[in-house]
Amino acid sequence: MRAKQKVKIAVDLAMTALLPCLMGYALLGETIHEWLGASMFCLWIGHLILNRSWIKGLAKGLYPAVRIAGTAVNGLLGLVMISMAVSGIILSKHVFAFLPITGGAAFARTLHMLGSYWGFVLMSLHLGLHWNLVLAAMRKVFPASEQSLLRITCLRAAAILISIYGIFAFAGRQLGSYLFLQNQFVFFDFSEPLAVFLADYLAIMVFIACVGYYGGKLLQAAFHRRIVAAEGKTC
Repeated sequence: MRAKQKVKIAVDLAMTALLPCLMGYALLGETIHEWLGASMFCLWIGHLILNRSWIKGLAKGLYPAVRIAGTAVNGLLGLVMISMAVSGIILSKHVFAFLPITGGAAFARTLHMLGSYWGFVLMSLHLGLHWNLVLAAMRKVFPASEQSLLRITCLRAAAILISIYGIFAFAGRQLGSYLFLQNQFVFFDFSEPLAVFLADYLAIMVFIACVGYYGGKLLQAAFHRRIVAAEGKTC
C-alpha cells in the first residue's frame, strides 16, 4: 500500500473517531471540545487535499443518481464544516480566545448546534456512500482468506444489529428535534458514563452509514438497469 493511501486511511479513521466525541462536548468539557473541533477541521482540510482529484473531476463524466447524491452530501457537508468553524471561533473561550471578536454569540450558538447535528448525519452518510472505498483499502491491509465469507457474514450481521440499536438510540437521544431546531437546548445526563454516550452515537453513525451504503447501492443498481434497458432498445 502506498504512503498516500496509508495517510488517507489514518485521516479518515481519526475523523471517524473524533465525530462521536465531539457530540459529547458537555461531558468532555469546553477546552477539550474546542481542541477536538479544531483538530477535526484541520483533518477535514487534509481530507480535501488528499482527495483533490475528486474535486478536479466534478465537471467531468456523467451524473447518475448515486453521484448526484454523493456530490450533494459532500457539498452540504462542506458548508456545514465552514459554518461550524466560523461559529466555533466566535464561541471559543479557550483555543481562539485571543481573537478580538465581540457579539453574535446567540446566533453562533444556534448555528453551531444545528451544524453539529447535521454535520454528524452528513459525515455518517458520506462514510456510508464511500464504504466501498473503505472496504477496498481494508482488503489491501487484510488480504482475503479462506474464512473471508464467514467474516463478511459476521460483519454484516453485526452492522445490522448495531444499526437496529442505532435507530432506538437516534430516537432516544432526540436527534430529530435538534436537527430541525424543535429543541434549541441539548440535554446531557451528567450521571451517564461517557462510554455509554459514545456507544450510542457510534451505533447511530453505523445506522446512518448503512442507510448511505445500501441507499447508494440501490441508486447504482437502478442506474445499471436503465443502462441495460437502453442498450436492449438499441439492439
